[in-house]
This record gives sequence, C-alpha cells and structure tokens, in this order.
Amino acid sequence: MAEPFAADSAGRQVMTGLAKLGIALKSRAWQEAGAQGLTPTQGQLLALLRLRRRRVSDLAEELGITAATASDAIGALVAKGLVAKVRSPQDGRSHLVELTPAGVREADRVAGWPDFLLDAVDVLSPAEQAALLRALLKMIRVLQERRQIPVARMCVSCRFFRPNVHPDPERPHHCTFVDAPFGDRQLRLECPDQEPAPVEQAERLWAAFAGSAALLEVH
Repeated sequence: MAEPFAADSAGRQVMTGLAKLGIALKSRAWQEAGAQGLTPTQGQLLALLRLRRRRVSDLAEELGITAATASDAIGALVAKGLVAKVRSPQDGRSHLVELTPAGVREADRVAGWPDFLLDAVDVLSPAEQAALLRALLKMIRVLQERRQIPVARMCVSCRFFRPNVHPDPERPHHCTFVDAPFGDRQLRLECPDQEPAPVEQAERLWAAFAGSAALLEVH
C-alpha cells in the first residue's frame, strides 16, 4: 500500500501555499492598478521610487524586467505626470527617475496594495511571524544566489548588520547604521539604507545569523 503522506509533502504544500499567495497578490495588483489607471508594472515602479530615485536600468534589475519594458513604463508615468527624469549629480550624462508631487501621492496609495494580507499575517503569533520572516529570508537568499530573482536590500546581506551579538533573545541583532539592537520581527527584506557587504563579510554574517558553529568576528 502506498504511503498516504509522501515524504516531500510538506515542502510541496509550502510551495502550493506560496503560489496561492502570489495569485492573490497579482489579482489585487491588477484590480488596484486598473482602478487607478495604472498597470501593475507602473505601480511597482512607483513603489520603488517611493524609497529613492533610481536609474531606469536599476529599476529594471530590481523588478526583473527588461530595460525596454521599464523604459516604456517610465515613459507612460512621465506622460501621466507621476515621475520625472533628472540629471544624475554623479554623472551629468545619465539620468535618474524621481517622483513628482503627484507621483508621491500615488506611490503612497500603491504602497498599500498588499495591505489586505496584513489581517492574515496578524493572525500569527509574534513568534510565528518571526519564524516566517526568517524562513522567507532563507528562501529569498537561495533564489538570489541562483540569480532566479532580483537582489533584495535585506538586513542579512548588509554591511551594517551584526547578527546574534546581544544576549537578549528578543533583540539579539544590532544595526550599526542606527546603532540599535533589534529582533527577528524587525528584519527587513527591503531597506533603503542597506549597503551590500563584501562577499566574504556577507558569508560570515549569514553563518552567524543562521546559527553556524563558525561564528567569526565581523570587523
């Protein structure tokens, strides 16, 4: 008789669950975008520009789309008066994309598109939320290393991150950028102040965060 519960059923069920959440997010994005006269891609661009101005090539890389697709979407947003192109202060030959005042207001609305999931997340206990966030960090890191998703500006790959340096189990980590301790529930998947750590330091940070026995001092 076949085993009723396959050995890999947990992993596949997690994958199925994440796929369902992805469908829900995509569906809501189309609903909200259509109501506001935007496409989901245009909405995502506004959300990214809400954090800081960027080059078109950077926007394309972060969204995992072609430069041509990003350029077309930016052109549409310029026509709508939501973004503008300005010369880069570092290189006068290149341009940066930034929000206009109208774009800032629209970006604030766009940022709320995924909020319908907050009620579901709030059902989880603080410990469950922290565990889920750690699991997501691990999954995203693997996908980034395999170049299957764009690189996220996460705490765990930031040069300011110091994992597990405090005895307080609620706030074991330290951010040297703001010089403050914090816990797993405050880990960020996208931080505007993140600066990527050099490869060797990033590996040591991850080993310390993941609980490796090789906990080396990070300078």
